[in-house]
Amino acid sequence: MPLSSAPRPNLVGTVISQLEALIESGEWAVGSKIPPEPVLVEQLGVGRNTVREAVRALVHTGLLEPRQGDGTYVRSRSELAAAMQRRLRRSAALDAYEVRASLERDAARYAALRRTDDDLAALRAALGGRTRAWQAQDTEALIEADVTFHQKVAAAAHNPVLAELYDYFSDALRSTLSSVMRAPLPDAVRLQNAAHVTIVDAIAARDPDAAEQAAVAHLTEASQALRGLADADTPPHP
Repeated sequence: MPLSSAPRPNLVGTVISQLEALIESGEWAVGSKIPPEPVLVEQLGVGRNTVREAVRALVHTGLLEPRQGDGTYVRSRSELAAAMQRRLRRSAALDAYEVRASLERDAARYAALRRTDDDLAALRAALGGRTRAWQAQDTEALIEADVTFHQKVAAAAHNPVLAELYDYFSDALRSTLSSVMRAPLPDAVRLQNAAHVTIVDAIAARDPDAAEQAAVAHLTEASQALRGLADADTPPHP
């Protein structure tokens, strides 16, 4: 969605609405860097102060995040996701994962019932991205690839409420997982790729029971791996 020149009345509010629309639509994806201030000024046809105020407001609500010397990045897709992110920072990673797991189990079942050929192709592409992230020992890329895979499963369920809820929760969960996952990544993380393949195979076969069972098995392994990572990250008591 291209930016358009903002009308003069209530310029800051108009610019905020346009930037929010870009974020909520996914055109400005979570984790991506937004255009620099001069570009926004030119595209919107407003002054620098107006752009700065709008960006500052979105930083305050948690949708954007400034990084020293590196510009401004999209942090969350909505104020709801930002609020969940703040709440999750006060929660144990495993507690957050258990909630995500309940969404993934149902998504796998419905995906097996409703997926299209395009959905299946997207799932297989996401698997490839996860494998490459593991091979590169890139923790952040692995987290992103894992979230992307399960977002594709949720999309294949063709339930917009489920998909949107999973998107919101995934936005909030990224930072929690980042806090406990460290390179070098353990073999348990690599072995989860086989579990993802099993999920995709069940979805491809349109077998909802097998898809749900595969998701539950994967989630059990993943929670154990996450518990181990969290334990390893916790210093022993004196």
